[in-house]
Amino acid sequence: QVDWDHWCGTAMPGGGMVGGACNGQDKRMGVANGAGPGYQERETWTRQMDFIMSCVGFAVGLGNVWRFPYLCYKNGGGVFLIPYLLIVFVGGIPIFFLEIALGQFMKAGSINVWNIAPLFKGLGYASMVIVFFCNTYYIMVLAWGFYYLIKSFSSTLPWSTCENEWNTPNCIEIFHHQDCKNASLANVTVGSSNMTCSDLSDARSPIIEFWENKVLNISSGLDEPGRMNWELMLCLVAVWVLVYFCVWKGVKSTGKIVYFTATFPYVVLIILLVRGVTLPGAYDGIMFYIKPDWSKLEEAQVWIDAGTQIFFSYAIGLGALTALGSYNRFNNDCYKDAFVLALINSGTSFFAGFVVFSILGFMAAEQGVDISQVAESGPGLAFIAYPKAVSLMPVAPLWAALFFFMLLLLGLDSQFVGVEGFVTGILDLFPGKHYHRYKREIAVAICCLLCFIIDLSMVTQGGMYVFQLFDYYSASGMTLLWQSFWECIVVAWVYGADRFMDDVARMIGYRPFPWMKWCWSFITPCVCLGIFLFHLVNYKPLTYNNVYTYPWWGEVIGWCLALSSMLCIPVSILYKLFRAKGTFRERWAHLTSPVWGNHHLEYMDPHIRSLNSLTPGSEDNKVIIFESVM
Repeated sequence: QVDWDHWCGTAMPGGGMVGGACNGQDKRMGVANGAGPGYQERETWTRQMDFIMSCVGFAVGLGNVWRFPYLCYKNGGGVFLIPYLLIVFVGGIPIFFLEIALGQFMKAGSINVWNIAPLFKGLGYASMVIVFFCNTYYIMVLAWGFYYLIKSFSSTLPWSTCENEWNTPNCIEIFHHQDCKNASLANVTVGSSNMTCSDLSDARSPIIEFWENKVLNISSGLDEPGRMNWELMLCLVAVWVLVYFCVWKGVKSTGKIVYFTATFPYVVLIILLVRGVTLPGAYDGIMFYIKPDWSKLEEAQVWIDAGTQIFFSYAIGLGALTALGSYNRFNNDCYKDAFVLALINSGTSFFAGFVVFSILGFMAAEQGVDISQVAESGPGLAFIAYPKAVSLMPVAPLWAALFFFMLLLLGLDSQFVGVEGFVTGILDLFPGKHYHRYKREIAVAICCLLCFIIDLSMVTQGGMYVFQLFDYYSASGMTLLWQSFWECIVVAWVYGADRFMDDVARMIGYRPFPWMKWCWSFITPCVCLGIFLFHLVNYKPLTYNNVYTYPWWGEVIGWCLALSSMLCIPVSILYKLFRAKGTFRERWAHLTSPVWGNHHLEYMDPHIRSLNSLTPGSEDNKVIIFESVM
């Protein structure tokens, strides 16, 4: 028996109905544009493990390897796990589950999924903007990784010596800090170089010079783009071509590729851990990573870092998880999947910390410095600290190639799904009856080409400054928190948390624990809003290496990138409300009435006998009339 009060319209307080006449045997339901005669059935995963591996590949990425370990040591070691796990259960898992379940229920990408409350379709457009920006700048990390991978195939790693054309007179291979601890030795010559202890403050490691002088060939600022790095551009072309041919055929092929790209990094991590723990200084590095500092719990920044890391690491607010969920079977147990994927994601972050800090402990012991001086976050860890560490190991090219191959795979599967999520959202805007045989291939090609054109600004001498602008503003903590806050508000308070819990129960066969409903309604929005306001109040202008401060017009560009997604939501709401007719109550009731898809009719009542013609009208008013034997 179908709950027609639910499926034929939007239940209003007091029992009134809006959006469909549900009397007698003729039932009127809103149906998504394009459903009905000629509607093409949505592609699904060949097997459920394809979905699991794709989610693992997307959510488990570079942030797990280079950001979580750094935040853990910075915020009290093992103590950081307390706020981290707490926010996982009040923010990470509830929104992760919400996005997957919403995509599975609505069978749509990040835009059409908000047919559940059409007034808030701006959420879909916002997520499309964010994921487009992510696809644009994230692939630069893959281009750098591919460049390092190629350079690893040499008998002597190019970043391990000071004998290259890009090195300066200040280059020094081993600093010998231990020889300079006595202030009276200021004029003593360090190692085999011509430098004295007093010169060490200006000395530069060969890996830093390789990164800045060779790979980036960095200019003095954002206003000096300089010439293009052709080697890096060829690497960029190579990774974009690889991404295109992995995504162009859809989830049937992507679901197979991620079996390798998502699992092989774990093999490499295990190999690197076994090697790392056998190195001198590894124990000190690991203890530095997990040693608890209980006083850190009193600092607000620790809790903010935990929340921000979870939203980054779980890839929440990008719309890609919604796209992946939309290819699930309607009755897939997405509730269980959400917990399994959260466990894999957070477990990988914690495990990667042991790998990273065993190596950093060895590196600190070799240089005779404190571990805090070699522990960095972001590209600095991947392209400075770790390459330096592997250069000190026996058979260095082997370990370097393994590490950068792992880095490439970690980034590739995230890029696959990011592009897939964007293309899915675009294709869902076109009705099935306008289907073209090569529609997907063309859409993926246009997406990749457009991103590549923007990426050309990042392979110039000023490219790192452009990359940081995209990274700091376009997909920052503020944009993801803003997006997540509105997702919870719309599902819990506009559509109805109880209604959505009923929908999930119809899909998976049982009702999830009420904790999810409480989180969507109260706890998670408060967490998102609190962290968002903290970010806003404590905003600091962007700098590069804590030395170069961006010009005012650079910050303006950054804020334009951030607001381009954030403003999609309020602007879309105001536009739809002003465009509609009737009183405000009538407009609200009409624009928040769900637009059901063809698959909802199929799954909601086994006695449905036929689907008749589509009623003329606007996109939001299209309905299907069908007969039902009650």
